[in-house]
Amino acid sequence: MRNVQVPLGNRSYAIKVGGGLLPRLGAECAQLQLGQRCAVITDSNVGKKFAKAALKSMAASGFQPVLITVPAGEKSKCMAVVEKCYDQLAAHRLERKSFIVALGGGVVGDLAGFVAATYLRGIPFVQVPTTLLAQVDSSVGGKTGVNLKAGKNLVGAFYQPQMVLCDLDALKTLPKREFISGLAEVFKYGIIYDAILFAQLERNLPKLLKREAETLAAVIARCCEIKADVVGQDETEGGLRAILNFGHTIGHAIENSSGYGKYLHGEAISIGQVAAAKLSHKLLGLLSGDAERIEKLFAQAGLPVKIKLNAAQRKKLFAAMKLDKKVSGGEIKFVLAEKIGKVCWGQKVPSDLIEQVLA
Repeated sequence: MRNVQVPLGNRSYAIKVGGGLLPRLGAECAQLQLGQRCAVITDSNVGKKFAKAALKSMAASGFQPVLITVPAGEKSKCMAVVEKCYDQLAAHRLERKSFIVALGGGVVGDLAGFVAATYLRGIPFVQVPTTLLAQVDSSVGGKTGVNLKAGKNLVGAFYQPQMVLCDLDALKTLPKREFISGLAEVFKYGIIYDAILFAQLERNLPKLLKREAETLAAVIARCCEIKADVVGQDETEGGLRAILNFGHTIGHAIENSSGYGKYLHGEAISIGQVAAAKLSHKLLGLLSGDAERIEKLFAQAGLPVKIKLNAAQRKKLFAAMKLDKKVSGGEIKFVLAEKIGKVCWGQKVPSDLIEQVLA
């Protein structure tokens, strides 16, 4: 098992990466000295595969777990589902010393984390991410939230988990499309922070696509180290943490304007990162060869790298971009790359240039 620490003073916590960790969930939670009552929040897909093992492990360690299942998919990230979760927590008399286990992908982690952050003004929670995307990104760093019709993640809180448990065995059950979608966030870490990692990903892509355990473990742990380092320096996105949004300005707008579910998150930010690389070449002098390397890696993984939009769709996309959380003073701000491994945040980009690279 690999152990990565997220350094946040008295709110520091461990990210544990390895195979066969779900049966140890109860024992790991017992070390955190949390209350006996807990709720495992999962979705209808993940619950069928892993809820039984999670509940058994929790009960074996003396906890009294209750299962809360929400519908699978991005549509569950809404206030109506949050309210249903509150009602079930209250019905089962969860109290301040009780805790929540988020068992699932990014949607479940964001939703359950937000429920934990706000129920009784905040109760502890533990992340058990079951997708590649959640293991390297959304489960780490304390961003929780839900969507509004107007845009993605517009309601939320920074609220850190007590622990993140990444069981690599869960990735064996992921549909191919879901697994490949998660690689988009993996590639991002190389682009924004670590040129050596990016080169390793180029070399080891066939092993990653085969889900080779040792390669996956090393890559996931490295991505978690990078995120932990960034979050440790800037927890609430006052500056540096914004680099984690590379490709997300366009990506989130694609998700929103095309209707949640048409593109998986990783697919949308794949298109967004390739577009951001092209913008970086035009505005920050990213070498054309590096922009091509970025596009090639996403394409070789089987991720989409462009989007066809008619005039009405383009208008909708730009409207969605203007509602993004990263808009400041009415201006859309981008994260752009100077070179692979080094990016700058808060970059202004003219609308016509965005249209040009998306064309």
